[in-house]
Amino acid sequence: MADEVEDSRSHRKSERRRRVLGGRQHRHVVRVTPEEEARLLSLALEYHVSVPKLLVDSALAGGADAAAVNASERKELLVQLFGAHRLLAGIANNVNQIARQANSTSEIPAETNATLAAARRAAERIDELCDQLAGELS
Repeated sequence: MADEVEDSRSHRKSERRRRVLGGRQHRHVVRVTPEEEARLLSLALEYHVSVPKLLVDSALAGGADAAAVNASERKELLVQLFGAHRLLAGIANNVNQIARQANSTSEIPAETNATLAAARRAAERIDELCDQLAGELS
């Protein structure tokens, strides 16, 4: 149990809630039994959030299961966002190679239009994912 408490404390440091303009004005103190504390710590570790975040998300999202679903959806969105970012980085590398070839030969390679269209699609997908993630966080 001591290891879980220590793991929870160290994990909370990396999973802080985002800052809010003007700070959080209200504070609630909740007293729990040792059994409730154990369950809260277990859930927080399972969902990779702090106990306060678990309590807030649970209350505002309709329960721990709903909070977990929201957390897993955010995690999935982040995975997709990082994947789209890697794709865009690869496309940017292709654009750089096309530019280098065009500068050295004074000819525009045939794949230029397709590469630029792929870059636009990737950027649009990143925008969609950011909008989706922002909606999840609000």
